[in-house]
Amino acid sequence: MIEKNGKQIEFSCEVFPPKRNEDMYEIYKTLDELKLIGPDFISVTYGAGGSNSKKTAQIATYIENICDVKALAHVTAVGVNPEKLQDMLQEFKKKNVNRILALRGDKPRDMSDEDFAARHYKYASDIIKVIREEGDFKIAAACYPEKHPEAQTVEDDIKYLKYKVEMGANELITQMFFDNAKFYDFLDKLHSSGVNVPVHAGIMPITAAKQLGTSVSLSGSSIPTSLSNIIAKYSEDPISMREAGIEYAIKQTEDLIQNGVDGIHIYCMNKSDVTRRIYEAIV
Repeated sequence: MIEKNGKQIEFSCEVFPPKRNEDMYEIYKTLDELKLIGPDFISVTYGAGGSNSKKTAQIATYIENICDVKALAHVTAVGVNPEKLQDMLQEFKKKNVNRILALRGDKPRDMSDEDFAARHYKYASDIIKVIREEGDFKIAAACYPEKHPEAQTVEDDIKYLKYKVEMGANELITQMFFDNAKFYDFLDKLHSSGVNVPVHAGIMPITAAKQLGTSVSLSGSSIPTSLSNIIAKYSEDPISMREAGIEYAIKQTEDLIQNGVDGIHIYCMNKSDVTRRIYEAIV
């Protein structure tokens, strides 16, 4: 927990399960390093269509019971039916994992359009309702400061976000963003709609130029001129690009903290050293 200007701010980060079983040792090593900075929670992503669901539960259990840090396990609606969802929730209870990030999830590459259209749970709000009914879970939901790419308008997006809160979401975690002004504008609209749960700001340090062509392009986040200038300047210099990207994330985070953000959530791409650098700079 970070305390600034009399306010307590949660600090957290996200890891993802490795694709290969033989790489599980590396994620445990990363978690052992992350626990040293004392994050308030560590979230674990969930493979498309449930491809990594067992690894998600395994890693969340390690975070919660070995690292002694709160785990936030991702669950996607597209990847579960009622029986599987119940099994997962019971397993989380047994392993003391009581924080869940409920997501709709993207259509897996190997799922047909027909199967995707016929999925049991259509939206994150559908599983949020079930999770809320099944026990004492703290439920997080995702939000997009620059609106979900599939939403027609920001107002529509906030309407559906408010519904997720009404169904039982206790807190929100944003998709990555790089322009704090857009985040503050989003918060104003969210609060005006009557949504007042904590909102954790999702920060992704751009440590390599290629990140803009992969995960960032899927997020719908705009790239400010100041960041695009950094990428243009250092795209051929990996070491300088890494340093400049971390510094940009630190400055972005410091501004958020000064403006009373509820939480900072680092999309660290399983890089414990990057997370540590940001944390040490802001405490």
